[in-house]
Amino acid sequence: MTYIDAMGHEHRPIEAMQARIVSLVPSITELLCDLGLASSLVGRTGFCIHPAEVVRTIPKVGGTKDVNLDKIRKLAPTHLIVNIDENEKPTVDALAEFVPNVIVTHPLAPRDNLALYRMLGGIFCVEERAETLCDAFEREYALLQATPRGPAQVMLYCIWQDPWMTISRDTYIARMMEEIGWRCWEPPGTAGMRYPVFKWSDEVVHSIDGVLLSSEPYRFTETHVDALEKQVGKPVRLLDGEMMSWYGSRAITGLRYARGLITSGG
Repeated sequence: MTYIDAMGHEHRPIEAMQARIVSLVPSITELLCDLGLASSLVGRTGFCIHPAEVVRTIPKVGGTKDVNLDKIRKLAPTHLIVNIDENEKPTVDALAEFVPNVIVTHPLAPRDNLALYRMLGGIFCVEERAETLCDAFEREYALLQATPRGPAQVMLYCIWQDPWMTISRDTYIARMMEEIGWRCWEPPGTAGMRYPVFKWSDEVVHSIDGVLLSSEPYRFTETHVDALEKQVGKPVRLLDGEMMSWYGSRAITGLRYARGLITSGG
């Protein structure tokens, strides 16, 4: 049996003890650990911070964008795991010249996690652990679906300032927002841009019901919330960026977090 990744590449199963994995995706690194594959991880990025007590012993190979190819080459990985949004194609292409198996991921909606669990579980022969995660996901998703929602709202989700940046509707975060009852506001004329830049204006403010500030990648805080509320005159809320944007095993907690946002008034 083979497993198909986001680029349509086929991957054959390999026993975990025979695999040497480098993960360039923080949420995937956490997922691999939760699948019981920590001992097979030989490299990770500096942004792979969960679970902290486990990853501190795994060598760093740079960031998600500024990868140290020489370090990875010396680790002699059998598998490299990347993501279309988080890792740059020229870097991945360079790594593919000496890493035998490059697994490309690209979940775009919460339920895509089920296929992600099963693909990685199948490739590394930990199918039972993958199904355990699938069961936990389905339980949380059912609870979320059963939670009554208020009126739909148009929300501006901010991931950066100087310049101000938001997200498109074709992103995992936007699909998480939809689960809560929030429609993602997109800047006009930015079709095809997944993380567009925008400028504040009266037109923008009139187009939205509120603003969401993410705790990552920019470290927005309650101080930013207070300042922006005075500036735009609309409700502004600080959200846990990991809960909204991390797929993998953290998505299960993310669904619970989303349910909490609904029950607390959205």
